[in-house]
Amino acid sequence: MTVKGIDVSSYQSSDFSTAGLDFVIIKASKGAGYVNPKMVAQTVRARKAGLIVGFYHFLRPGDMVAQAQFFTGHVCSMEGDPLFADWEDPGVSAVDKDRFLSELKKLRGNGHRIGLYCNRDYWLNRDKTSNAGDALWIADYVNPGAPRITAPWLFHQYAEHPIDSSVARFSDRAALRAWATVKQN
Repeated sequence: MTVKGIDVSSYQSSDFSTAGLDFVIIKASKGAGYVNPKMVAQTVRARKAGLIVGFYHFLRPGDMVAQAQFFTGHVCSMEGDPLFADWEDPGVSAVDKDRFLSELKKLRGNGHRIGLYCNRDYWLNRDKTSNAGDALWIADYVNPGAPRITAPWLFHQYAEHPIDSSVARFSDRAALRAWATVKQN
């Protein structure tokens, strides 16, 4: 895999290294009340480096429709930026995850790819529908590009130290950008 990226949140600085990267996925929000205070600065940094930028919302127990509305109301995305649900809270069910993805698709699906981030355990043992929207971003800390699942995935988070690192299943940055900018119906 030659397409490499990281994800950042308020735990990382706004001047993270962009060397050798093709994409950055930025935490935008969590639940129905938290917005990453560094999101705008992190976005500016990534865009200035010419990277593909995506955003994620950390799902918390509660009203999934309200969380999708909160996310779309606060994320500083542009058309063509992939948007992800981050599913790792044990209080969020597979039904909740699907409800969020459905609402996010209604709200932003025409200009954005909508995807799911989760770890291997959630995908294999908690998920009941195999619904990942337009893209599965799987966390499994093994060799890059070799997650231990059979489902089709587009992004693989393979390391979390010193920073969350991922590869994407695209031939190059241009192919990733083309995928991200496709208009949805």
